[in-house]
Amino acid sequence: MTPGMLIALLMGFSSGLPLLLTGSLLQAWLKEANVDLGTIGLFGLVGLPYTLKFIWAPVLDRFVPPVFGRRRGWMLSAQVALFVFIAALGTIDVEALASGSGDGWLHPAAYVALVAIGVSFFSATQDIVIDAYRRESLSDAAQAGGAAVYVTGYRVAMLLASGGGLVLADYLDFPLTYLCLASCMVIGMATTIFAPEPVPDDPPPTTLREAVVEPFSAFFSRRGAIAILIFIVLYKLGDTMAGHLTTPFYLDVGFSKSEIGLIVKAFGFWPTIFGGLLAGAIWAWLGVYRGLMFFGILQGLSTFGFAVLSEVGYDRALLAGVVGFENLTAGMGTTAYLAFMALLTDRRFTATQFALLTSLMGQARVVMTAPTGFLAEAMGWTPYFMMCGLIAIPGLMLLYSFKPWLTESEEKSATQS
Repeated sequence: MTPGMLIALLMGFSSGLPLLLTGSLLQAWLKEANVDLGTIGLFGLVGLPYTLKFIWAPVLDRFVPPVFGRRRGWMLSAQVALFVFIAALGTIDVEALASGSGDGWLHPAAYVALVAIGVSFFSATQDIVIDAYRRESLSDAAQAGGAAVYVTGYRVAMLLASGGGLVLADYLDFPLTYLCLASCMVIGMATTIFAPEPVPDDPPPTTLREAVVEPFSAFFSRRGAIAILIFIVLYKLGDTMAGHLTTPFYLDVGFSKSEIGLIVKAFGFWPTIFGGLLAGAIWAWLGVYRGLMFFGILQGLSTFGFAVLSEVGYDRALLAGVVGFENLTAGMGTTAYLAFMALLTDRRFTATQFALLTSLMGQARVVMTAPTGFLAEAMGWTPYFMMCGLIAIPGLMLLYSFKPWLTESEEKSATQS
């Protein structure tokens, strides 16, 4: 492995670590402390920075920190802040949160929200800079390999943060678990310190106006720009809504934290990786439109597996089957999703435009999932997961309307090559 690929792998690890620390791991802690499901669902809003990172992405392009350069300076700053905020998550008073009371000047719910939003904000900032670093430090020919090892590192970190965190929480308390996971950010800090600062091919923006206006004006001048953005929100919405409450669902069915960590997280890790590789292998054969449609249909169908598990109840073999199929199709859908967004990106404004598109991708995960706890309580688990499966239909219908220009673009590219 070349030094550039090793850096991409380690940066992927640093990028993937914080995401689920305010998601599934925090959900398990709150559920164990008898915090109501509606409140747990509302904490999905702490991920709002992931959906808004395009707002401050131009600032990171325009200004240079006083040490370590434009990319590494911002990256190291974000990583140090992440260490502090992740460790602070372990100081939550969950008993006070469950009872709705507190002795301090700050309400427990407000404290949890502020700390979790801090984790999300600095995590989103780190993502912006890491994407820009990978783009500028690797040649065009090495971009695909760099993305592949980055995603591998990202998935390993997510497995450690969610599955490893749940297993640790069965043997340690949650505060110590969060401190252990915060210490893993040292890997990212060391990588940032020893990695070389990339030298961009083109000069950086000279004004903030140039950094803000040109990437957006270029994107919105394309045909069907608004419809494309709506599709990006809808494509994985049902899958995201289902996944947002799976940890409380598994606990309600009767699975232990260790079973969730080992079956859902550790075992489920491999179908996700295989699904992504499989989608990449057959993407060229299927084409953009057929690939998105096929993977989107499979993604919607896999969500119904949770409804089956809800009806059957505690069954470890069925849990493994449902998780395996859902993660396989999620890996396929994510690969198609990212490939589609890459095709939309203007190489002159890759960082800011990609921040815009990935922010909208996060929109479904954050804003749309906030009321899911109330929906699940009102509907029950089986109808809720049935609804999540059916939500795939609007996105696929919008995709069908793209078929003419997607097919035309593919034919044009094939002719030019």
